[in-house]
Amino acid sequence: MISISLCMIVKNEENTLGRCLDSLKDMVDEIIIVDTGSTDRTIEIARTYTNNIYHFQWIDDFSAARNFAFEHASKEYILTMDADDIFDDTEKLSRLKETLPSTVDAITMKYQAAFDEAGNVLASLRQFRLVKRSKQYKWHGAVHEYLDVSGEIYHSDITISHKRIHLNHNRNLLIYKNLLNQGISFTPRDLFYYGNELYDNGFYEEAIPVYMDFIQTEDHWLEDERTAYRKISECHTQMSNIDHAVEYALKTFQCGFPLSEDCCRLGFLFLQKDDPKTALHWFQYATILPEVDEGGIIYHGCSTWIPHLQLCVCHSMLGNSKKAYQHIVIAHKFNPTNSLIIENKYLLETHIKQTPLN
Repeated sequence: MISISLCMIVKNEENTLGRCLDSLKDMVDEIIIVDTGSTDRTIEIARTYTNNIYHFQWIDDFSAARNFAFEHASKEYILTMDADDIFDDTEKLSRLKETLPSTVDAITMKYQAAFDEAGNVLASLRQFRLVKRSKQYKWHGAVHEYLDVSGEIYHSDITISHKRIHLNHNRNLLIYKNLLNQGISFTPRDLFYYGNELYDNGFYEEAIPVYMDFIQTEDHWLEDERTAYRKISECHTQMSNIDHAVEYALKTFQCGFPLSEDCCRLGFLFLQKDDPKTALHWFQYATILPEVDEGGIIYHGCSTWIPHLQLCVCHSMLGNSKKAYQHIVIAHKFNPTNSLIIENKYLLETHIKQTPLN
């Protein structure tokens, strides 16, 4: 059986740290907590789980803090968690500890990144979460850090859920701007995430040239290029440049097989152009495309309830209540607690009772 060191970096996580550690404390052999400057009860809570608590002077560099935590691990493998994560599959982790071949160097787990109000998973992706300590893998990047992993990789069916309570909207953006002020050159990955931070903070016009600079780089992941086109499209949407938004949404198809998310985006854009007939075809296409797990983010709703809800809207706008009702029923099966689906289903059922359908 392999042994595991849990390594975490924390700051002011009194509302989430206990929840995270309770979810897997019995499955790990060592807990390493690195605090980067908490002013609340975070350290006090951490002490109820471990004596391995270390302090790291924050230098606007998440990788530096994570590498510092890794240096204190002593077990065979290192598990990475954030304080607002919850470990979902302790039984699967227990089996993994018992059966993992010694040749495996790194293990991915499915990260459920976002949920709706009913607890349905909206978005998920794969991340490296468990790595062999002897490989001495390092974290890279001041923000949106990543592990540079090589060797034998195992893709597990273990899931971790992200249950965010508080947000630091401009923290990462300020780090990037400080790096720029210091004259530090950005890698393609830095450009991509800098664009994301600008977008997330509402600087749409400023984000577009950053994404374009990223797309022009040679050494980048194709899925990030696809996302950059999506974000440029969204920036233009926010600035009411719908024709440009359509242009860049279509560019996502240059990045490989079509995905439901991009078809849904085009459907929404054509609805904004008051063209439900064209929108209908894009939403219909979204319903037949399979979810593809290639390591990027999967937006589960875009191949299930979202296109069917919008097909209901399109058919209603085109005067076909029968087809509208058929799609709202399908959407309801996928997501029976969504208030918008429930409302539309009720309205159509009321309409059907009053107007015979051909």
